[in-house]
Amino acid sequence: MKGIILAGGSGTRLHPITKAISKQILPVYDKPMIYYPLSVLMLTDIREVLIISTPRDLPIFQELLGDGSWLGMKFEYQVQDKPRGIADAFIVGSEFLSGSACALILGDNVFYGRGFSATLKGTRERIEKTGGAGILSCYVKDPSAYGVVEFDADNKIISLEEKPTYPKSHYAVTGLYFYDSMVVDVAKNVQPSSRGEKEITAVNNEYLKNEKLFMDILGRGMTWFDTGNCDSLLEASNFIEAIQKRQGMFISCPEEIAYNKGWINREALLILAKECMADYGDYLRTIAMSV
Repeated sequence: MKGIILAGGSGTRLHPITKAISKQILPVYDKPMIYYPLSVLMLTDIREVLIISTPRDLPIFQELLGDGSWLGMKFEYQVQDKPRGIADAFIVGSEFLSGSACALILGDNVFYGRGFSATLKGTRERIEKTGGAGILSCYVKDPSAYGVVEFDADNKIISLEEKPTYPKSHYAVTGLYFYDSMVVDVAKNVQPSSRGEKEITAVNNEYLKNEKLFMDILGRGMTWFDTGNCDSLLEASNFIEAIQKRQGMFISCPEEIAYNKGWINREALLILAKECMADYGDYLRTIAMSV
């Protein structure tokens, strides 16, 4: 399975700062925002990742992330020259995917909670074994701002709606999706919405129509942030700060994940630690020297 991070868009909800820089470069407490979705893919045991962004912002991601070898991974990059919808990422990335199953995550999504790694691996295994598509849902107070999933007592999906005026549930579809190798063809065939974009909900509805869409619910022990506006960006930063200072363990630290998975060795981690200043470098050194 391969991974795609969609880090495009103009970030209008974060203007004026995003008039000059990609929102996925902005800090969520002590790390660039893109480190958080990258870490999710790493926890799914995905080592080949495509980053999609705008012509203006793609060089910044290339400078920040390089070719991925520092994490024992492989990164590729593609331009989405204008917003054409989330589902357009599969068309842009069709050559990269080359018939592989994939996970797509939006570059402004932050996840944290107990058992999340097991959920990710279970979803990946199900896709690779039986095909289809998988989504994750999370209870939110105001679901009208999101894609909303309606389901029965057995968690079988009944309907999906994009930002409905009258939501049929309080469960929002998060910005993390899993698909089999058919997703590129599905994305090519869905029609653009009234705003001229290929909607991810349209892709998911195609899988639902063929009874090939399943869902996992993120329980009360999970936290999910869509950091696309000022309030949620601040909330996520404050949350990360509180957890890290209380527990002394970093959230979504790619270097630590790569080291724990054996993708890089201790010597490589110490080199990365030396390149980092202040607390981040100290933390990497602590991880490298721990038994």
